[in-house]
Amino acid sequence: MGRIRPTYVKRAAKQLLERYPDIFSTNFEHNCQALEKLARVESKPLKNRVAGYITALLKQQGRGG
Repeated sequence: MGRIRPTYVKRAAKQLLERYPDIFSTNFEHNCQALEKLARVESKPLKNRVAGYITALLKQQGRGG
């Protein structure tokens, strides 16, 4: 069982995936760099959580990158 993510992390990740579906991939490091360019995230832990959730969502969908 994994950790439960807050709603604001899930909401931000889903909105970013809807707006920029071709930019993100299943690579966590690539998603962190893409987040730095697309969104203004003040804290590093929050950026990592959003990037990690985007990575998890894309792996669940079976979408490679």
